[in-house]
Amino acid sequence: MSEKPRQNTILVTGGAGYIGSHVVKALLGSGYKTIILDNLSTGSKELILSEVFIEGDIRDETLITNILQKYKIRSVIHLAAKTSVPESIQNPMDYYDVNTFGTFILLKCCLQAKVDQFIFSSSAAVYGAPPYAVVSETSPLSPINPYGKSKGMCEQILQDIVNTSSMRAVSLRYFNVAGCDLEGKLGQISKNASHLIKKASEAACGLSQNVPLYGTDYDTPDGTPVRDFIHVVDLADIHIKALNYLEQKGKSITLNCGYGQGFSVQEVLKTMQEIAKIPITIIPKPRREGDCPMLIADCSKMQDLFKWTPKYNNLKTILQSALDWEKSRQR
Repeated sequence: MSEKPRQNTILVTGGAGYIGSHVVKALLGSGYKTIILDNLSTGSKELILSEVFIEGDIRDETLITNILQKYKIRSVIHLAAKTSVPESIQNPMDYYDVNTFGTFILLKCCLQAKVDQFIFSSSAAVYGAPPYAVVSETSPLSPINPYGKSKGMCEQILQDIVNTSSMRAVSLRYFNVAGCDLEGKLGQISKNASHLIKKASEAACGLSQNVPLYGTDYDTPDGTPVRDFIHVVDLADIHIKALNYLEQKGKSITLNCGYGQGFSVQEVLKTMQEIAKIPITIIPKPRREGDCPMLIADCSKMQDLFKWTPKYNNLKTILQSALDWEKSRQR
């Protein structure tokens, strides 16, 4: 049951996407009114939950200005972005154009409209490939691909703005977001998604013949990359906590969003086969450019600040929800 409607209307860029749609659902469940702005380049109309949807681009300065003024927006959650590491290596200018320049235009408009609160969807990719597995918010930033670089640039622009204006912001550095809405209403729709769990779910449903495994010679326990997977519903809840924090006049801050534990690609694929009760053909391939061996979040800062406890910190729960969503798409 939704809480009492709040006065604050939230603009969610990228709200028709995988993560964005889960964030919108969490906002609506918490009593907020939402407006989605999405160009549908990777988002889908099937995932739109908000009463107000505007198809458009974050680089359209006139459109952004009109939205902020018309709906008297005071809070923005910015998720619109290009997110594929391999694609960013092939087409770096697209990532600087959409992610960095797009965020610049959006922030410029927000400043002019006196938007008070801004939540930015950043990424663990800003850390690059550190010589240690666990990273905190104070770890050096050294991105190794254009995607991570574009997000790091956005963080810096945002930091400069909050240092010189009344805007307050929370930058959330996502680790590996996975899983789907437990009610089966939302999930990943992208046709050419490169996400490991999405591809494993498709293979388990017979939609693909195999799953590529990029790199088996990393300095990790089983030779495959290790990642910190966080359920998308838990991540959506963190956005609500971040918004509440800003509404209570919290200071600008950057936070890691993960569980603080890692699973290897091999472990994920093995567990998916156990859940699906079907063998999945795994094709070992050379390492992908732009991938790091191991990256795990020190998320203690976020957990302490928000008094946050995850609800779905379980690899089988994450994989089962992803598989259930994929199966539902085939009915």
